[in-house]
Order: sequence, then C-alpha cells, then structure tokens
Amino acid sequence: MGERPGLIATDIDGTLLRDDRTLSPRTADVLARISARGTPVVLVTGRPIRWLKLVYEQLAEPLPAICANGAVVYDPVDDEVLRADPLAPELLAEVARRLRAEVPGISFAVEIVDSRQMRHETGYPLRWDADHHAIRAVTTPEELLAAPAVKLLARAGEQDPDAFVALVAGALAGLAEATHSSYSGLVEISAAGVTKAAGLAWYCTRHGIDAADVLAFGDMPNDLPMLTWAGRGVAVANAHPAVLEIADEVTAANTSDGVAAYLEKVFGVG
Repeated sequence: MGERPGLIATDIDGTLLRDDRTLSPRTADVLARISARGTPVVLVTGRPIRWLKLVYEQLAEPLPAICANGAVVYDPVDDEVLRADPLAPELLAEVARRLRAEVPGISFAVEIVDSRQMRHETGYPLRWDADHHAIRAVTTPEELLAAPAVKLLARAGEQDPDAFVALVAGALAGLAEATHSSYSGLVEISAAGVTKAAGLAWYCTRHGIDAADVLAFGDMPNDLPMLTWAGRGVAVANAHPAVLEIADEVTAANTSDGVAAYLEKVFGVG
C-alpha cells in the first residue's frame, strides 16, 4: 500500500461505533473530510440493511455498505441493492438438517429480502429488534426456509462463541460459511465463499481499486477475511484475540475513537 490508501473499509459495531452504539462527532467529522477529499469510505458489516438507519443518522452523508457479512452490497443514495448472494432454500434446508442433528436445542432465524426482513422460529431468542415491523415468527420449519436468505442465524442457549462457531463450521464444512461477531453465542451462516472480503472485493473491482490499496478496520472474527485480504488490516485495541493476532497494526479502542485517530495520522486531518 502507498502512503495514502485508495479506499477505507470499516466494520461498524465494536470498531467504528462506541459501546453505546453511538458515533463520536470526531469520527463522523474525519470520515466526512476523507470522503470530501475523494477517498471512498465503505461500511462493511454483519448488520442487515434495516439496521443501517441508526448509523446513517449519525453520519454527514450515507456511505455505501456491504451488509450481512458480504452477502449484500447496498447503495444508500438510491436505496438499491447492487448485489446479493443468498443461501437458496434447498441449501438452507440442508444446513438446518445438519445442525439440528449435531446441536440439541438449536434454533434459527433468517435474514430475507436482502436483509430488509427477518423471520425466526418461535423458540429463537430475539435480543435487539423484537418489536421491529419487519420481524416475524413462523410456525413451521418449511415456512422459515422457504425463501432465499442472505444470512442464517443460529443459537443454542448459552454457548462459548468460539467453540460454538467451530462446531457449526465443522458440521457445515464445504457447504456454507460460519462465523460470529459477538460474544452472545450467535453463529452467522452465509453461502459458501460469502465473506466480508468477497463482498468488498466485488465492490473494489467494480470501482477499479486493488486490494493492495485498501485500508480496513475491524474487531471480530467475521472481520478476519477482510483484514487479511486488504493491503493493510488494522484492529482496534478491543478486538478479539484472533483479530489482534493477524492485524498489520493495532489502533486505539472503539471507545477512544481508534479508527478516527488512525485516519487522522494517515490523511493529516483532525
């Protein structure tokens, strides 16, 4: 990577946002300045599209987003999905079959309609947006798995997140991707080959930007593919040990505006 990157890619939760899910004025200002100078900034997140509004309300302008761990590339200006790579219903059924056989008490939810809507089994615990109008429980497994889903979510009570994702990934080897972005025992499942790196690579190719010129920030295991793909991968100090181990550099924690502090030095803003 040259002295100045050609594109900034950043995770949202635990990286760009503080622990109370707010964006500091300092961070919002730095991102606006960099964008105004012509360097693209892209949000790369496990979040669904419907959760981006809370972030966009805190930014000077909405930024392009790669959502659902790379399965959806979203243009917020035109409210348009540029690319989606979902799990087909027959694949969802096979994934669910394998995991029900492997993990007692497992329950599922799916992100559908390019992650604008969510469907879940009645036993699946909702922790964030249970009252959202786009969220609905289904009564049968067939209904849950009837539509293509950009992400399948799995829970099985209290689980060690790293051990649980390893168990799920082992059961789905060669069939789908499994990762996690929280410490709550939630496993996020995407179609084989669908990662944050793959979604970001598609976006960069479309805009003529090489991986070597990308500066990426992250904090959790779902960021690992992106951080290793980018020319420079930077972890925030609060990152998961696996992320800290592979990062090219470490900046301050999300609660200390680590992304903003790093960008101020690289771009001479602040």
